[in-house]
Amino acid sequence: MADYTKLAKNLRKNSTEVEKILWSHLRLNQLEGYKFRRQQPVGRFIVDFVCFEKKVVIELDGGQHMDEHEKDQKRDEWLKSQGFKVLRFWNNEVFDNIEGVKEMIRRELI
Repeated sequence: MADYTKLAKNLRKNSTEVEKILWSHLRLNQLEGYKFRRQQPVGRFIVDFVCFEKKVVIELDGGQHMDEHEKDQKRDEWLKSQGFKVLRFWNNEVFDNIEGVKEMIRRELI
């Protein structure tokens, strides 16, 4: 597990621009008062964002995910089998419609 923790810490240090934008709206319990963690190990995966209290995982997908659909699907299935709800957003959704993204996340929290 230590390797996942080290990798997650490195991912937090090197966040993408889209991750920074969404994190600025999730951090400090800003969304309905729920705590999110970023680049967090969950099982054998590192998820972009997670609210453990509501078991909501948020994944941000860039162009590379077009080629990784099958891998993402297996990951999502495992997370769902552990009781998590997985929300996926394309990077451009966060850039172009952050309020809509926040509303979709909010619906899963309340």
